[in-house]
Order: sequence, then structure tokens, then C-alpha cells
Amino acid sequence: MPNQREMPSFTKSPKALVARFDEVAVRYPAAQRRKMFGYPALFVGGNFATGLFQESWVVRLADADLETLLATPGGEGFSPMPGRTMKGWGRLPPDVVADDGSLDAWLERALAFAASLPAKG
Repeated sequence: MPNQREMPSFTKSPKALVARFDEVAVRYPAAQRRKMFGYPALFVGGNFATGLFQESWVVRLADADLETLLATPGGEGFSPMPGRTMKGWGRLPPDVVADDGSLDAWLERALAFAASLPAKG
């Protein structure tokens, strides 16, 4: 068959990480809870702001905030497939995910950035 690519298979997020997402997501009632690619995610105005991907918690950020995240020990860009880093997205370090104050600070940035984008249907 002409030019058919095999879709990558993704592993599910660990149950403990999903439970952590569930625990934290309720603190943001203005965000809509949905799934993106089978993973739990939060949207604002129809824009994907944050969610899980495999073993990672990812956030969509303004350029300056993303630079700050990338300069944070353990912070890195988000590449759902090797060599395919998504512009404007980063992976939160595990120690940030484990700490309510640190996690909330990043989620507030991600949710504010999503809210600043044009709303989607």
C-alpha cells in the first residue's frame, strides 16, 4: 500500500499519576476535563492546557514560561515521538508534580496561557 505509516503505540499513564491528576484537576473547576489521545487533560476555551502523556505531566506555556521550565532541573521539552518536540509544550519534572505548590504554579500558567488563546468551538 502506498505510503502508509504505522501509528506508534503509547503506554498508559501509571495509575498513581492518573490519581494525582484526578486529585489536582478538581482544584480547577473552570477547566474542562477531557481526554486527549486517551489521556486525561484539562482544556480552557476549547484549548488544551495540560494533561498526561504516558509517564509525564505536560503543560502548554507561553514562550517565556517555557524557557523558565526548560531551565528548571528536570524540566524538558515534550516530544510525543522521538525527534518530534512540540512547540510551546514542556514536561514537568517529577518533583514538581509531587509538590502541590510547585505544580499549581505551573498549572496556573498553563491554564492562563490557554485562556489567552482564541476560543475553539
